[in-house]
Amino acid sequence: MSLTRLEEVRRAFLADLDAAGPDAAAIEEVRVRYAGRRSGVLQELTAVLRTLPNEEKREYGRALNELKKLVESKLRAAKERASSSGRAASRPVIDVTLPGHVPPRGAEHPVHLVRRRIESIFLRMGYSVEDGPEIEDDWHNFEALNLPPDHPARDDQDTFYLPGSSLLRTHTSPVQARVMEKHAPPIRIVVPGRVYRRDSDLRHSPMFHQLEGLVVDEGITFGHLKATLEAFLKELFHGVEVRFRPSYFPFTEPSAEVDITCIFCGGKGCGVCSRSGWIEILGSGMVDPRVFEKIGIDADRYTGFAFGLGLDRVAMLLYGIPDLRLMFSGDQRVTRQFA
Repeated sequence: MSLTRLEEVRRAFLADLDAAGPDAAAIEEVRVRYAGRRSGVLQELTAVLRTLPNEEKREYGRALNELKKLVESKLRAAKERASSSGRAASRPVIDVTLPGHVPPRGAEHPVHLVRRRIESIFLRMGYSVEDGPEIEDDWHNFEALNLPPDHPARDDQDTFYLPGSSLLRTHTSPVQARVMEKHAPPIRIVVPGRVYRRDSDLRHSPMFHQLEGLVVDEGITFGHLKATLEAFLKELFHGVEVRFRPSYFPFTEPSAEVDITCIFCGGKGCGVCSRSGWIEILGSGMVDPRVFEKIGIDADRYTGFAFGLGLDRVAMLLYGIPDLRLMFSGDQRVTRQFA
């Protein structure tokens, strides 16, 4: 009779648990009804064990333990199903037929766009692109380029000096000196890169970008310099006029500033060009023979020319960017315009 009661409880428990389904509250009711510590059916069946004759206790006890294990395992599995079902119901439904979200895409920085554009022009002219260290020594940054010890560019207020004898390069010209040390003429290179000076305002930044060029060979004249820069500037700015003005740089002689007709007013005069019709764009000149002597190139046999311009300034002119600091702000509203 006692074993029959255990079988009836087993069937009733399985039926009630199946009826509860994935409802966590209904499963809890089944647990309390059968496995509750105070009034559960299993507690009542355990109490029956004490009233049985000794010859029936062993078989009844074994059957009761199996029933308890069944109840515990079934309740545990039912709770896990209910929990999984609840998590799945809380997840948003994904409609796989809808078009996917396009992730945000970056854009090339205007300075990088200008750099690639200028490099492309000079590569077609037969130049190569060179690079060098941004942490330089005094020799390559100043001495080899004929900048005397008392030159203002060497002052602490203009140059970032590092512990020891190192500094952050103030121009990309040291790369020209390094190339001339390692390679015999002919040399035709452009050198783009970051440079550093103690300066910061609407048109200047402590870190900015330059691109310089160098040609060294036999028979190089100022005429080659003029023809090269005129061809370059007219392709970069699409047909502007170019003029050369005498100037001075320690590492070139003679030297010239190069202007182009204002790309905003076509040379008529506007606020951008200060009503002059011209915009200064780069510096240039014939390599000073004293630079060749310091590097170890025969100045009686070889001549050359060099030039340099600010990539940031060119980007501002080409893309109408009013404030240099916008290009280093990290504001994606600026760069997205170039996507």
